[in-house]
This record gives sequence, structure tokens and C-alpha cells, in this order.
Amino acid sequence: MAKEKKIEPKILLERDYIVPLRGKWLKVPKYKRANKAVKALKIFIARHMKLYDDDLRKVKIDNLLNNEIRFRGMKKPPSKIKVHAKKFDDNTVRVELVDIPAHIKFAILREQKKAAEIEKKVKEKEETKKAAEEKVKKEEKKKEESEEKKDKKKEEKKEIKKTEEIKKPKQKVSGEKKVSTHRKALAK
Repeated sequence: MAKEKKIEPKILLERDYIVPLRGKWLKVPKYKRANKAVKALKIFIARHMKLYDDDLRKVKIDNLLNNEIRFRGMKKPPSKIKVHAKKFDDNTVRVELVDIPAHIKFAILREQKKAAEIEKKVKEKEETKKAAEEKVKKEEKKKEESEEKKDKKKEEKKEIKKTEEIKKPKQKVSGEKKVSTHRKALAK
């Protein structure tokens, strides 16, 4: 089976926004404020990125952005946040955080390095497995070749025995003639 390439949708619209959130989350109880901030962000993006059906499920928020909104807890989300929005041709919008904090950047780089090291180790293991399999195959071929040689030697020995057996009865017949001629001589 051939691997199917995933077709990435084309970017139709790409913009940066500073989204005001305080006006929306102040209107709800404290324990619902971060949820309201996320919803307000989605509504703002849907309106400004021209999603005409206002389907908030088409607005996808990045994990880092969601964590940044909820960083100080549910009761105190940020009053405004700077985001980068991309609208794709399949009518979805991806929203990312513009200013990623330094400690998060370092954490992301660390995770990427670890993932690269893991991939490298996996590739090395696969290569060693392939090398081991090739060794086993070579050994099997050598065993088969040695068995074939042994079989050939056995067949040659059988052929030699057959030729000797064929020769032996002739000698017996000639020996019998000698015996019979000897008897004739004795009989005379």
C-alpha cells in the first residue's frame, strides 16, 4: 500500500489581532471567566475572519493560546491578548499566540529535541534489526548451501556404491566360472 499524502489546505487570509477580552468576561461569574474569554475570542475571530455561518467549531485555538488564557486560573484571564489567525480554504480558522513566553519557547525546543532523539533511536533500532535479519538470512543460506553440498556428497557416494555393486556381481560370476573350471580340472 502506498502512503497517501495529506493535502494541506491553502491559506486564504492571515492576520494579527489584539483581542479585547475584559468586556466579555466581566459579565459572568468569576468561576466562568476563562471559559467566557475563550468563547469571546472565538466569536471575535469568527466575525473578523469572515466566517459567515458563525460556526465556532470551525475556529481552532492553539494549545499554547488556551494555556496562556488559563495561566492565572479560571478567575482571572488576561484582559487582552495578541493572536495570529489563519483562514484556510476548507473554511476553518487556526488561531495561535503571537508572543510566546521565553520559558515556553525553551520547553517547546526541549520537547522537539527529545522527539528528534527518540526518532533517531528508533531508526537505529530498525537498522540494527534489519542488519540482524540480513545476518540470519545469510546464515540460513550458508546452512542451505552446506546441506546441498552434503546431499550432493551423499548422492555421489550412493552412485559410487551402485557402480561398485554392479561390478561385484560380475566378479562373482567370473569367480564362479573359475571355480567351475577348477572343478572341471579336479574332475579330470
